[in-house]
Amino acid sequence: MRSSRLWRALPWNGLGVLPFLLFALLFLLLPTANIVAGAFVDGTGSFTLKNIFNLFTPEIINAFWLSIRLSFTSALIGCALGFAIALAVVLGGLPAWLRGIVMTFSGVTSNFAGVPLAFAYVATLGRVGFVTLLLRDWFGVNIYALGFNMISFWGLVAAYVFFQIPLMVLIITPAIDGLKREWREAAEVLGATGGQYWRMVALPVLGPSLLGTLALLFANAFGAVATAIALTGSLLSIAPILLFNQIRGDVLQDPHLGYALAFAMIVITGISNAVYVVMRTRAERWIK
Repeated sequence: MRSSRLWRALPWNGLGVLPFLLFALLFLLLPTANIVAGAFVDGTGSFTLKNIFNLFTPEIINAFWLSIRLSFTSALIGCALGFAIALAVVLGGLPAWLRGIVMTFSGVTSNFAGVPLAFAYVATLGRVGFVTLLLRDWFGVNIYALGFNMISFWGLVAAYVFFQIPLMVLIITPAIDGLKREWREAAEVLGATGGQYWRMVALPVLGPSLLGTLALLFANAFGAVATAIALTGSLLSIAPILLFNQIRGDVLQDPHLGYALAFAMIVITGISNAVYVVMRTRAERWIK
């Protein structure tokens, strides 16, 4: 009798979360701990701060600054365009079936990155890409004669925007759905115009969601490496490519400096994700 009570008292409902905890331990926590530990040891396994100090060389500082500018620019453009699309989806009077298509498409393309994205980008905006030839032959606009270059800062920004926009649509659409009709009706009863409603009610409510999503998109772009390598190789020195060269390269290989680079990237993306969590918590107060 006593054993059966003890059996029923065991937290069996918690067993369902064990696969997730095991996955997080093996593929997130342990690798992160290994990176942090590797950043503070040398080749002999002795503690050192040399790897951290080496991060402050001009080459690495410039790479991180370029990555920060690239990530912030693509995140800002993705937020602006994604927000406009989400507004059209939620408030534009689209039929329900079309909204379903937009959200499904956004879910697929938000994960469309790496080498497939690089190939699609070249096929679209390369020198003989579909859009490039369309603009040249139909409208007489040669984007390359105007200075466009795929292997450049703005060329990589354009590639990152491919997955930043749909991610923004996915995240901000529920926040827009959370705008209560009563708020707009109350504003109209009090004599507010549409512009005043958005400036004084809707945007302040959506502000935390917008800022949080901007931080999340920044982190999303900051850690992207496969697309950048596939498009530019090592011609554009950004932090993820520099990290890849230090760990996997044949000439510049220095694994422990690579660990330090990865540690710095973890700190930056961790701050971005913390901002997202805080802003999301503030936004959920209005939705509730």
